[in-house]
Amino acid sequence: MAGLREGLPSEALLTDPDITASYRTDMASFCPAGDPAVVVVPRTVEQVQHVMRTASALRVPVVPQGARTGLSGAANATDGCVVLSLARMDRVLEIDPVNRIAVVEPGVVNATLSRTLAEQGLYYPPDPSSWEQCTIGGNIGTGSGGLCCVKYGVTAEYVLGLEVVLADGRLISTGRRTAKGVAGYDLTRLFVGSEGSLGIVVRAVLALRPKPNPALVLAAEFPSGAAACDAVCRIMESGLVPSLLELMDNTTIGAVNAMAQMGLPDSTQALLLAAFDTPDARDRLAEVGRLCLAAGATEVVPADDAAESEMLLQARRLSLVALETLGTTMIDDVCVPRARLGELIDGVAGIAERVGLTIGVCAHAGDGNTHPVVVFDADDPDQARRARESFDEIMALGLELGGTITGEHGVGVLKKEWLARELGPEVLELQRGIKRVFDPLNLLNPGKVF
Repeated sequence: MAGLREGLPSEALLTDPDITASYRTDMASFCPAGDPAVVVVPRTVEQVQHVMRTASALRVPVVPQGARTGLSGAANATDGCVVLSLARMDRVLEIDPVNRIAVVEPGVVNATLSRTLAEQGLYYPPDPSSWEQCTIGGNIGTGSGGLCCVKYGVTAEYVLGLEVVLADGRLISTGRRTAKGVAGYDLTRLFVGSEGSLGIVVRAVLALRPKPNPALVLAAEFPSGAAACDAVCRIMESGLVPSLLELMDNTTIGAVNAMAQMGLPDSTQALLLAAFDTPDARDRLAEVGRLCLAAGATEVVPADDAAESEMLLQARRLSLVALETLGTTMIDDVCVPRARLGELIDGVAGIAERVGLTIGVCAHAGDGNTHPVVVFDADDPDQARRARESFDEIMALGLELGGTITGEHGVGVLKKEWLARELGPEVLELQRGIKRVFDPLNLLNPGKVF
């Protein structure tokens, strides 16, 4: 503690046990967490370097954190660690409309950045459902996606360059500020999705796009998840490029209605939301409507204006929060090829019936990225056992269908065993070797990912 105090202002060190305890976990269930020795909340790069130099000298583990909205336990503390919260490093340092880049600190909240950019006619597309709380640093750490990925892509595609503090306190720069650049290995992409296990991101250069038109949304009701997934395949095969293509099942619709009185059609079995942000959006929505009807939609309702469209998008953003009101949740993050999305939806329904638990499904359907949410009573040991069993069965199903155990939430603690199954021993050992190069003492977020 004395070593930390030498290079930090007093307000950057949190030692009250009641306060430090609030930094123990992110939002994932079934993930072990320890008690941090101290929480550090730096405001400068130099303060982060001081923390890492001190921790390296004393061989103390460091767990980096953002807003702790993660869903895999990647931000969970370990006993005796230094929790390094980057939430106060929250400045937008530069916006360059000519080169279409922004330079930001890791604690900038996603929605705050989006609103700041909108004032200048610019757009940062990655938009996780938790965008009102999650930070850019956390998004980079987990390689986050969002609702608009079907058209605009994921976080990794927008991170051009990084400044990173390594485990021994050295500061390095990766990547570029230019539109193109292939000099050397792509270390920037290596850090994206590394869950704080290779270094501490303290600054990011982000690619921007021109601000699009306000999206218009169409809602299509289906008698089954399979029919909705058939519509997704038809839409993607047609060559249409929606800015959003999202799915909510009956359980999710009911939870959103109960929590927020959104007036969604809770009698339908699946609701598909499609959006376009182009000048010809109404024409494109009409095409989507025809494809949905051909796939068996019982009702197709295009929004009248941007306000009604935003209401529908808000309903989708509330999906995970609404399901949490039903009980304790385990949120899966299985991504499969789009053509096999229907098989995954049906398989999850079968698992729910077999284990006797509620499992709601919302999905970035245009990407094949599903979020089955297992709801259970955490105080009931049998329900907790069945919840974990169903979670594992869903991941196994995803791999069987040619998918991956995580599309955007990361591995953290929750999916370490499944990462080994997906990668295989040879690839896993190569990745562990990369970890040793950057962090030979295993001080950065130990026990996560591997």
